[in-house]
Amino acid sequence: MTTQEKARLIIQDIVSEKGNNPVRIFKNIAKKEYISIHGPEHHILDGASILVAFHNAGGNLDLNKSLEKLFGEGLRMPGAMCGLWGVCGAITSVGAALAIIDGTGPLSDDGTWGEHMCFTSHALGELGKIGGPRCCKRDAIIAFKNAVEYINTHYDVKLDYEKQACEFSEANLQCINERCPFYMG
Repeated sequence: MTTQEKARLIIQDIVSEKGNNPVRIFKNIAKKEYISIHGPEHHILDGASILVAFHNAGGNLDLNKSLEKLFGEGLRMPGAMCGLWGVCGAITSVGAALAIIDGTGPLSDDGTWGEHMCFTSHALGELGKIGGPRCCKRDAIIAFKNAVEYINTHYDVKLDYEKQACEFSEANLQCINERCPFYMG
């Protein structure tokens, strides 16, 4: 199955998710057979989880239009960009979701351009302290933690987040175990 086919299934399935907790939304979709333990489908799934949680929390957002925009942006992000470009696709996907929420572009001068840069740099810094190798699930949870903090302080909506044990460790052949903040052995 191609990344585009997986992305289409993500968009199709995620619109029916309930609640305002992006981690739970993410885990419900990430457990589906078409989602790999690692892969560029996370570049769509992670931002889509934020958009759905934001919408479900009452955020002012045309969900279908926003998910289609994220679909296009996520497909432009290549796999392995974490190792080859030095920027995580999970965090980039969530940054794209924030840009969609705010209507931010490269010429935006309303403050959102810089605020989104601060969000991504903070989340990337947290990943950098943990070190590699990559784990798309761990990286997504860190992106969500930072995004929930950002959204809860910048918008009139509240997203839920609670630290949860990783449910994917056994499937990850490169799991860093105790170095991961979500590993529960």
